[in-house]
Amino acid sequence: MPTYTPKIRDIERAWHLVDAEGLVLGRMATEVASVLRGKHKPGFTPHLDTGDHVIIVNAEKVVLTGTKTTDKQVYRHSGYPGGLRQSSYGHLLETQPAEAVRRTVRGMLPKNRLGRQMLRKLKVYAGPLHPHQAQQPQPMEINGARSKTGDS
Repeated sequence: MPTYTPKIRDIERAWHLVDAEGLVLGRMATEVASVLRGKHKPGFTPHLDTGDHVIIVNAEKVVLTGTKTTDKQVYRHSGYPGGLRQSSYGHLLETQPAEAVRRTVRGMLPKNRLGRQMLRKLKVYAGPLHPHQAQQPQPMEINGARSKTGDS
């Protein structure tokens, strides 16, 4: 019996909405990366982009556990000698919360052009508003991502 491989025209993409308020960043990001890859679908194929679109709102209210706000570092390089810049993850969450969430999810996707294609389906917003109401996103319950308060 041959292995089933979905055709590009057969892949249906849904839109999911995640409210990140009070969720632990890493636990939320693993669930979002799984949906972006399409691992929640029975027709998952590792070499194809079978995932759905994900919208994350309230990125500014995501939390880090332990001392990650001060100890975990974020690096970027200008391309010039001595151009390595670093800052704490807490500083990045304060100044650019959407970028902090996007970087975290990006690190959990494949490191190739397929991963970059999957990352394009991720939309992150710092506040509660987003411009994707026409797509009618369905609220996504994240079971693995407990909230910082422990009421999940």
